[in-house]
Amino acid sequence: MSYAEVFARSITDPDGFWRDAAEAVNWDRTPGKVLDADAAPFYRWFTGGELNTCYNALDRHVAAGRGAQAALVYDSPVTGTARTYTYAELLAEVARFAGVLEGLGAGAGDRVVIYMPMVPEAVIAMLACARIGAVHSVVFGGFAPRELAVRVDDARPKVVVSASCGIEGSRVVEYKPMLDSALEMAEHAPAHCVILQRPQAVATMVRGRDVDWAEATAAAAPVGCVPVAATDPLYILYTSGTTGRPKGVVRDNGGHAVALLWSMRNVYDVSPGEVFWAASDVGWVVGHSYIVYGPLLLGATTVLYEGKPVGTPDAGAFWRVIADHRVTALFTAPTAFRAIRKEDPDAGLLAKYDVSCLRTLFLAGERLDPDTYHWATEKLGVPVVDHWWQTETGWPVAANLRGLEPMPIKPGSPTVPVPGYDVRVLDPDGELCPPGQEGAICVRLPLPPGTLPTLWRDDERFLASYLSAYPGHYLSGDGGHVDEDGYLYVMGRTDDVINVAGHRLSTGSMEAVLAGHAAVAECAVIGVADELKGQVPRGLVVLKSGVRADPETLRQELVRLVRDEVGAVASFKHVDIVPALPKTRSGKILRKTMRGIADGDEEPVPSTIEDASVLDALRPVLRPRA
Repeated sequence: MSYAEVFARSITDPDGFWRDAAEAVNWDRTPGKVLDADAAPFYRWFTGGELNTCYNALDRHVAAGRGAQAALVYDSPVTGTARTYTYAELLAEVARFAGVLEGLGAGAGDRVVIYMPMVPEAVIAMLACARIGAVHSVVFGGFAPRELAVRVDDARPKVVVSASCGIEGSRVVEYKPMLDSALEMAEHAPAHCVILQRPQAVATMVRGRDVDWAEATAAAAPVGCVPVAATDPLYILYTSGTTGRPKGVVRDNGGHAVALLWSMRNVYDVSPGEVFWAASDVGWVVGHSYIVYGPLLLGATTVLYEGKPVGTPDAGAFWRVIADHRVTALFTAPTAFRAIRKEDPDAGLLAKYDVSCLRTLFLAGERLDPDTYHWATEKLGVPVVDHWWQTETGWPVAANLRGLEPMPIKPGSPTVPVPGYDVRVLDPDGELCPPGQEGAICVRLPLPPGTLPTLWRDDERFLASYLSAYPGHYLSGDGGHVDEDGYLYVMGRTDDVINVAGHRLSTGSMEAVLAGHAAVAECAVIGVADELKGQVPRGLVVLKSGVRADPETLRQELVRLVRDEVGAVASFKHVDIVPALPKTRSGKILRKTMRGIADGDEEPVPSTIEDASVLDALRPVLRPRA
């Protein structure tokens, strides 16, 4: 079937479409209903069904005789170690740690907060929770104590699983003192904390509360899988950068398993036994969906990488991992490739490695600028696939479906809506925007399986945040347009649309122009307050490594480019050349924080920031101009 036929069926016959997809999952009890609209707009999928996600990710592959196949490859340049777990070995570790959690009183429906670095034990802890029906909530390792405390208070875990430390490049970050501080701040007190002691920093244990990972697993007996309802939560994932009470995205068991399995084959074109690498972190949604669950549900081999795209040890790190582990498909953020390109613009380090195994590069997490797309395409010689999705959706909303019907690539576009997602671009009145006109990107309800059914303990906030602006639609919070061929263009968050003298302009379109300059490695455009025009854009650019240019001449060139391609109406006059842009640990540029500083606000350092010194260095540059 063609893409058009598959997509049309997913929209006109969602029951039949997803019933067929659900046959790839092992069910303890077959669902009685596929799409349950009885409590709309709180739609549920596969009601009446029962399954266990851990069984589907591990046990069934071992039972099928594939226990000797590699399941998880751990590659850690920061510690100089690597280890491969077969499906049988990973199952044994998970079953035993599930016994630890059960022995500490955790069971079906109980929450377990996981505050871990990129080590195999993080994956083991997640799967062990799924095995006993507990709900895990992974908090990015190294989050500040206050941010961890509010998540503990919201999730109210019985157990916290953590480690003595993480390693950021060459820096050891002690987690245990931050965990202790967070639990002092929190109102909720978990009964126990399981601590993985790493040799780089040994943690001080709290008597009666803290349990040593190694000792506990040595004494525990393995336990089996607990079937849960398809609609029961598998995990809670708090969206980054929240203030006050955090926003906990809920993911159910049944829809999640069905959607991720479908996406692994149809979006990513991966088969059982092939090696899939998502170069992200288990603390983010990419890590949940495509480091842990998606590849293992399929029966592929997944790579867990404790390192950086540059600096561990150099800009050839990704090429080494691909070559060493024979990676078929790589999924990472455009930021990673911009960092590699900045350090090694000619990709000289690539020649040292045999990456002929790589079939496809997938990029997501932020807008893929055409310049980065062209560089990666030229250097790797494989399809570079932009795709778009969110923490809330859990899997791609728009993509070039490599396993279904690969389509012509248009740089700057994640291509077309994925089957199951009825994407609409709407104007402020809720009317469909014609091709080329920017609006709010929405999805007509119901959302497909695997997406959020609600927010943790907050149905009203779910309605207010996502469903109230355009009745009958999910509001993505991103703006963009479709072209005459139905290709979607995502230009950035709708709060990155600025109003210049009554003209609504996308900062994403200006960033695309700046990124096209041969000297620019990466850039950001923010809208800042202006007495006359309301808002005006300001650009910040990072130059490629080795570029020698007169700053003033370059600034003039960049301003002229934007004026020529976007128009004088943009009032683009200010651009600064900076050594680096402040980013979250997941690679997203902190545009909102920079905008606040530029508007004269006392912006705190976000807990999600990768390197606070970068933001501190930018404050004098961003301060309001006289």
